[in-house]
Amino acid sequence: MAQQAIELRNVCKKRKAQTIGPLNLDIPAGYVTALVGQNGSGKSTLLHMLLQLAFPEEGEIRWFEQRYPDLLPLEVRQQIAYVAEHPLAEENWWTAEEAARFRSGWYPNWDGDYFEALMEEFEVPRDQRLSKMSKGQRRKFEIAAALAPHPRLLLLDEPSSGLDPFAWKAMIARLQEHMEREGTTIIISSHIIEEVRRLADYIVLMHRGQLLGMAEKDSLFGTWTEIWVNAESAEELEELRSEFPDAQRVAMESADTASLLIQDFHKKEKRLQDLGVKVIKSRSLELDEILSLWTKGHGPILMDQKRGD
Repeated sequence: MAQQAIELRNVCKKRKAQTIGPLNLDIPAGYVTALVGQNGSGKSTLLHMLLQLAFPEEGEIRWFEQRYPDLLPLEVRQQIAYVAEHPLAEENWWTAEEAARFRSGWYPNWDGDYFEALMEEFEVPRDQRLSKMSKGQRRKFEIAAALAPHPRLLLLDEPSSGLDPFAWKAMIARLQEHMEREGTTIIISSHIIEEVRRLADYIVLMHRGQLLGMAEKDSLFGTWTEIWVNAESAEELEELRSEFPDAQRVAMESADTASLLIQDFHKKEKRLQDLGVKVIKSRSLELDEILSLWTKGHGPILMDQKRGD
């Protein structure tokens, strides 16, 4: 059985506006898992609980299949790196070199040569105060500093924030290289669909504080297809609705053409042929469209999730 980096069992965190959870989730070690969802869905709160910046009122969290009833031991914390959505104000008056020197004291595996190579590649000034850097420069420093200790678990909260397209591509390349070389478990919270598409092995969808499920990213592609078919009357349209009750957005496009979204089209194509329905054209939905349907209750077949006893 594959090792789990993170396990959540009936985890609940109560906020003023909403309760996050209960969350039951297994995040496998050695893969990239993307947390996706609208603002306020609970993604950052989940990351904060994994860092023990926030604590759940109910439930249990395990790190690398170990339960720690109190605070995480130092040796475990030293295996976790984090890039926050908003950088630490406490470091604003330091230069990148000074901040790196401070951070290196907390991480016994800090790799100064690797950090310098990343800073060189990302073109981050060493002697400039962090508060004086552009948002993109500050973000690149944060990413370099998070990779330098070779973490076992890397948590990234909106890592693309402030990056221009060239820096974004460089970040994606370095994360992919780091992942392939070291097998780091990466959990990323992102609104950038292309970032999720390029990096993620698994997608966890959160909505209004609830976990809607987890799926392998590659399995999502092709789950929904938009098709255009010959249909010349309202009666034919209703027949389509009746034959395919799970179809979405069934509508007449013109006097003789209807469109609809259909799940697992390859399994239903023969039934359309048997009904004498001619498919004019089709297209697979993009990842963002699939995720939108998922939030509305039309999700994929989900991975089995272990539940608490």
